[in-house]
Parts: sequence; C-alpha cells; structure tokens
Amino acid sequence: MSVRGADAAPRSRLHRLLREIVKFGAVGGAGLLVNLLVFNVVRHATDLQVVRASVLATIVSIAFNYVGFRYFAYRDSDKSGRTRELVLFLAFSAVGLVIENGVLYVATYGFGWHTPLENNVFKFIGIGVATLFRFWSYRSWVFKALPVGEESFLEHGKDRKAQPDRVA
Repeated sequence: MSVRGADAAPRSRLHRLLREIVKFGAVGGAGLLVNLLVFNVVRHATDLQVVRASVLATIVSIAFNYVGFRYFAYRDSDKSGRTRELVLFLAFSAVGLVIENGVLYVATYGFGWHTPLENNVFKFIGIGVATLFRFWSYRSWVFKALPVGEESFLEHGKDRKAQPDRVA
C-alpha cells in the first residue's frame, strides 16, 4: 500500500470529526444565542432571580438544541431508539444545566458578582464548560451510531485496544 493510501483513512476520519465539530458548533452557537437572549429578556422583563432565569433559558436552549442536533448535526445517526436517545439527551443536558448554572451560582452568590455584565460573563463561561461535557456525552452516548461503513475518528483506537497485549 502506498503512503498516500495509508494516510487516506486517518485523514478521512479526521475530516469526519472536523465536520462533526463544525455541525455541533453551528447548532451550539445558535443555541448559545437562544440561551443568552432568553436569559437577558427574562432577567430584564421579570423579577426572577438570576440563576432561575438562567435555568429557564437553559431549558429553552436544550429544546432548541435537541431539534438542531437530531435533524442537522447528527441526522445520520441511528434513529431506531428515539426514546432512549431522548432520555439520554435530557439526562446529559441536565448535567450540563447543573454545570452551566453552577458556575453562575458560585459567581453570583459565592463571590457577589451580580451586575448584568458579570452575570452574562459567568453565564457564558458556564456554557463553555458545559459544552465540553455535552460534546463528549452526546457523541459518545446519545447520537453515537454512524452510517454503516463509517468509523468515528475517536473510536478508531478501540479496535487495537480490544486485542490482547503481547507479553514480552
């Protein structure tokens, strides 16, 4: 096999991973805008406390993101277990909600940073930390099946690990 042929498979897997990251980012970016918009509208239009307004905004963005992930970013994943997929999505999203709003809670009530600018900065930081968790969990557990014949870049090394190690 030529060097060019040997490089084709890893490049193809890397290309699929990059495409997945871009799609995840597009949905996530739109979800971020929805989250921050709802958060700020609720904060300024109601008397809800900052973390409660943030939780409400996060819930709205979770619903928005599910539609985007299911029908755009991961539209080629297995569609046979929708109930399982939705339950896992909601469970991992709930963990992300706790991460995201935990950062805001600590900043607001732990450190007393409660101006609108500080609220938005720590909401954004919380979203960023939670996004790393969500990307890993959604691709690993929720939308994990790829079309037949395709292999995930991150799954590639597992085949080698499944083989018994040689004893020297």
